[in-house]
Amino acid sequence: MSDAISPKAFREAGGTEDWRVVGDGARAYFVTESFAAGAAFVTAIQERADAVGHHPEVDLRYAGVGIRLLSHDIGDLSERDVALAREISEAARELGIRANPSAVQSLQIAIDAVDRPAVLRFWQAVLAYEPWGDGEEDISDPHRLGPNIWIQQIDAHRPERNTIHVDLYVPRDQVESRLAAALAAGGRIASDAGAPDWWTLADPEGNEVDLAPWRDDSDWVG
Repeated sequence: MSDAISPKAFREAGGTEDWRVVGDGARAYFVTESFAAGAAFVTAIQERADAVGHHPEVDLRYAGVGIRLLSHDIGDLSERDVALAREISEAARELGIRANPSAVQSLQIAIDAVDRPAVLRFWQAVLAYEPWGDGEEDISDPHRLGPNIWIQQIDAHRPERNTIHVDLYVPRDQVESRLAAALAAGGRIASDAGAPDWWTLADPEGNEVDLAPWRDDSDWVG
């Protein structure tokens, strides 16, 4: 029996306030301010993860630690992720480390293609990626270091625009400030037809990014 849970259930579970569900799991960023403090925090995470038998993906940098939780056996969030999120947040508190939810985001590159299988095969080969999901539209880094690539089916070539754009998933409580910052920096809204689920923004030369606030209030379970 699967222990998968919805984004809403994860958000409403006690002890997950440091975390945000964005696109590819639950993420958190903890400010450590030094590599040594970050390494100590990672050691504490490892000990607690081993104790509960469930493990996160951890990115240790000089001034902070980024963490992603996803149960890979079911390809979704689970009750195990809730339990581990609580353990990690408790370890952070014990070490005097604070979370910064505004730093959380998830990046995906989307490529428009008329012949989707051919384009997918090329990018899979050149990036040494592997199929993700049903393998017909998405490829991912097997080492989970690079962004996912989504090959988007289109009916005809579009010479008037780029065929690559960026999908940027941010927590819903961050979308207004991120949108305002992009517009203040010279961007424009190319389309708001998908709002409030996503806005298509363009830079001064027309390169596009879909800014998508992830619905962590959803009852949906994949």
